[in-house]
Amino acid sequence: MSFSSDVKNEIARLEGENRGSEKAELFGLLRISGSVSLSGRKVGIHFTTENAALARRVLRLLKNNFPVQTEVIVTRSTRLKKNNRYQVHVLPSDEARTALRHLHLLTPLEAAGKLLLKTEREKRSFLRGVFLAGGSVNKPLSDYHLELICDSLDLAQFVQKIMKGFGLPTRIVDRKNSYIAYLKEGNAIGEFLQLIGAHTAYLEFENVRVLKDMRNKVNRQVNCETANLNKVVRTAMRQIEAIDLIEKEHGLSTLPETLQEAARLRKQHRDLSVGELAALTEDHVGKSGFNHRLKNLEALAEKIRGEHS
Repeated sequence: MSFSSDVKNEIARLEGENRGSEKAELFGLLRISGSVSLSGRKVGIHFTTENAALARRVLRLLKNNFPVQTEVIVTRSTRLKKNNRYQVHVLPSDEARTALRHLHLLTPLEAAGKLLLKTEREKRSFLRGVFLAGGSVNKPLSDYHLELICDSLDLAQFVQKIMKGFGLPTRIVDRKNSYIAYLKEGNAIGEFLQLIGAHTAYLEFENVRVLKDMRNKVNRQVNCETANLNKVVRTAMRQIEAIDLIEKEHGLSTLPETLQEAARLRKQHRDLSVGELAALTEDHVGKSGFNHRLKNLEALAEKIRGEHS
């Protein structure tokens, strides 16, 4: 089962919402995946999902708030995985028309939002409904990504506005005749999961995220240390090559004592850094001072090469 399914199964079982929050959630659910039918002068409402827990939730929310007649039809999906599809139907009736009016499903979004999403709790419930009907989220093993699929730009922008009201940096992209409101930051996705009531999923998300961040930090540190070690080795080999040339052509005894010491230490301790070599000198010269001595040796070797060219 995917992480998205785990999140949806968790929040589909939430209880304890008030009537205003339940209607706000229904508003989100039906705006994303609902449809309206007409039978003469009577109106019906339909919702389809492949998640059994979500189908039960939609049915319960409808029954809690409206005296409507409903039926659930289960069919086999024709897609490759052949999952069950659950069709929740509110049968055409005057009561269904009342539900349609109270949920403002045919009202312009901004006007409907002002009527149904007055409180922070109702806005959170709306986002829960949107996620249940058209959302998905990656477990943070690779990239951070949460998206909400909307069938129109107006709806995507409305969802974006609600999310930005909670400080979530939501963006929109057009994809195959749909509009996606999405988040790409781990902190924002974690905040969203908490907003919609997915507290268990949030803890799992954060655990994986912390482990991922620790692993990345260790990898960066190892890579940095490896790069530094390789640099030390390359530098040491270049310096030893210069010292060998000086010894062959003139002998190290011709050098000032400080340079003789530097040459000897460099050849004896090929794996040490400049700072570590400086600590071994008799006069306890600093790192920059010892590095200057090594550069003098390299400059002398370069002069010898120039004489032979």
